[in-house]
Amino acid sequence: MNIYEFNVKNIKGEDISLQDYQGKVLLIVNTATACGFTPQYNDLENLYKKYQEKGLIILGFPCNQFGQQAPGTDYEISDFCSLNFGISFPQFSKIDVNGETAHPLFQYLQSEKSFAGFDAEHKLTPILEDILSKEDPNFTEKSSIKWNFTKFLVDRNGKVLQRFEPTTDISKIDEIIKSVL
Repeated sequence: MNIYEFNVKNIKGEDISLQDYQGKVLLIVNTATACGFTPQYNDLENLYKKYQEKGLIILGFPCNQFGQQAPGTDYEISDFCSLNFGISFPQFSKIDVNGETAHPLFQYLQSEKSFAGFDAEHKLTPILEDILSKEDPNFTEKSSIKWNFTKFLVDRNGKVLQRFEPTTDISKIDEIIKSVL
């Protein structure tokens, strides 16, 4: 199995094959519009503009599983992203990333790269750890997505290279993307 075997729905509900992105470097992100990490849309758009011509594609998948922080329809979310952050990278239909209803793409991504740990220096790390440990004291041992803006880097051959938790500094992600491109 590889990344190119999956189909996803765009915001119009049309099936899109990830095969369409073969030969590109992908950064696949579960997003949200009402989250403490929502300002990362700016960082993602800047990365996209910086590296798009070198072959980077960012794929954004809204997910409402974490604190109901992606309310609204696909169109409302897309409009929010365009109006507030000027998002030009591909946006897809809202999905689940965990549990029985998790999209197969995100099940696969989690099977390829487990939880990478939160950045101890990030101001939201203690809050996330508190929330997650109350739900499951062993949350660090599971590969599930922990929160919005978890990112997976996929190389030009479809191999999942790395997982970045939402607390990972964008400059670190930038350096790794640059080395893969």
